[in-house]
Formats: sequence, structure tokens, C-alpha cells
Amino acid sequence: MAKTVFVGMSGGVDSSLSAALLKEQGYKVVGVYMKNWTRDLPGFVCPWKEDYHDAKTVAVQLGIPFRLFDFETEYRQAVVDYMIEGYKQGLTPNPDIMCNQEIKFKLFLNTALQQGADMIATGHYARTLDGRLYKGKDDNKDQSYFLYRISQDALQHTLFPVGELSKDQVRAEAARRQLITAAKRDSQGICFVGEVGIRQFLLNELGEQSPGQIIDQSGRAVGTHDGAIFYTIGQRHGLNVGGGLPYYVTNKDMAKNIVYVTTDINDAKLWSTRVDLINPWWINVPPKAGKEYMVKTRYRSASVASTILDITKDKLSLSLSEEVRAVSPGQSAVIYDQDQVLGGGIILKGE
Repeated sequence: MAKTVFVGMSGGVDSSLSAALLKEQGYKVVGVYMKNWTRDLPGFVCPWKEDYHDAKTVAVQLGIPFRLFDFETEYRQAVVDYMIEGYKQGLTPNPDIMCNQEIKFKLFLNTALQQGADMIATGHYARTLDGRLYKGKDDNKDQSYFLYRISQDALQHTLFPVGELSKDQVRAEAARRQLITAAKRDSQGICFVGEVGIRQFLLNELGEQSPGQIIDQSGRAVGTHDGAIFYTIGQRHGLNVGGGLPYYVTNKDMAKNIVYVTTDINDAKLWSTRVDLINPWWINVPPKAGKEYMVKTRYRSASVASTILDITKDKLSLSLSEEVRAVSPGQSAVIYDQDQVLGGGIILKGE
């Protein structure tokens, strides 16, 4: 008997083709739009109605049932509030990772199973086999970094139909099937902020922040910032400190409302060969101390060979084989054994 798969359809081409491929493979497919965020922001109209319409239209094209799951309240609490609290503490949190952990691969999965699904599927560029997570075949689009905090059990109930394809192949296959989303532009930015930018979002949520000093590597005040909350380690643009060499953010003191900067791109405060992590999460089994793995300290960073110095239930430390710039507290470091994602943790500090 054919398995029933609920496909998270965002209104984009990746999830549209995922639904089409699964139907062709003989699954009983149900399309689901997750209504997570509907609020407009200054200068930005939330595109959820358009995305919902596109997802529903594709479902009609494919001849599959279509449902809407309203997760807006849970999403606000688990993802948006998490992100805002992180920024208030001076961190640079990653809401997309939390969305996958708490919404897509927990709330959506559990709701789907309760409503008769055997499996769920999404349009992520990743692969899964026997409860293990692997990189997507397209290195440029691989999204396994954002999925490292989902569980082995969730993976055993999950399909990633486009994980073996490149983005160009996905668009070509969608066009061949005449899906209306085949040429639709990919969404940009943070999952719910869209193209507004995090600064504008935080301003809208928290209001104007208290200005404070910008202090350079010699201890000299070189300017004034409009809120330490808006700055992240390694940031170069948006400092509004005129003249001479560019400045880079090296640290923040939230209690004193000070942003520390340097003009020296080789400043030791910008580079790390050790990273301390908290809240580690392992999909299957923890990695071994003393063994070398590959690690990514942000989504678009290159993988770097690293050795686990020590590991406990609550934290671990990594020794990196080469210097990594702008390791930012609140971001995630994800650990790989070749193409397999072992897990990772939240960055506490780099040094």
C-alpha cells in the first residue's frame, strides 16, 4: 500500500517539484502550506498570500489534496522571540535553524502524523538515509547546515526529494512539468523578515536603541553607534565611521553599550583557531574527542578541518586547523564526517 506523504509547500519551486516527484514515485501526496508569519513590516508586504496561492495552484496542477496548517502562534514563540532575545543578549542567532528544529521537523511532522501521514517531505537541498543526514549533491545549494538540530526519528519520517539535484536541474524539471513556480525567484533573507533586513526588523520590534561609543583597537573613541544590538562580529558596513581604513567589529559590551572595532584585518580578535560551543546536538551519536572532522562556522563559510578537544553533554571545544574570521556568538558550528552531518552547537566564543 502506498505511503502517504505530507509535503511542506512554501510556494517556491523546490517544494513544488518535490511534490511532483513524490506523486510520480507512487506516493499518496498531500500538499501543506505552513502559515508561520503574516505580518507586514514598514516598506515590506509579507508575501504569504501570494506564496499560499502559488502552493495551492501547484497542488491543483498536480491533482493532490491541499491543506493549510496555522502555526503562527507557535512560530512567534519558538522562532521570532528566540531570535529577538538572542539579539538583546548581544548574540547573532540563526532563526532558520530554530524553525527547522521546532516547526518544520517537530510541529509540522507531529501534526502530519496525527492527520494520517506516514512521512513528511520538504524542498531542502539535503539527503537522508536510515535516520542519518547528508549534504545535498549541489554544494552551492546544500542546506544541511540549517538542518543539524533535527532528530534521528524525524529524519526517519522525512524525505528530501530534490537533495540529489542541482538548482538548475530543479528549475528545468519544474519547467518540463509546466509548474507555475518553475521560474519563481527564490526568497531572500531571514525566513520571516524577507528582504527588510534585520536592523529594520529589530527597530520595528524593539524601537530606537540607546546610542553608544565605538572604540578602536587603541582604546580611542572613533564614533557613535545607534545600538550595539545591531552589530555583529566581523561586520564592516554600517558603522558610519568616516575616513581612512575600513573598520571591522571585533566585540560588543552590551552592559556598557560599547562596540569595539579595528582597522587591522589581521587583528587577533577577528580570527579564531578555537571555538567553544554550547547546547550541542547530535543526530545519531556524538563525535569522538581527538578525532578530526570538518566544521562550518556559518552557512556560507568554507569547511575547515577541526579536532574536538573536549566534549560533554552541555558543551564542546574545537581546535581549527586554520584561522577562521568573524566567529560570531549565537551562530552555529556544524560538524561533518565527510558528507554526513553529525550535529553541532551554538557558538559561545571563538579565540
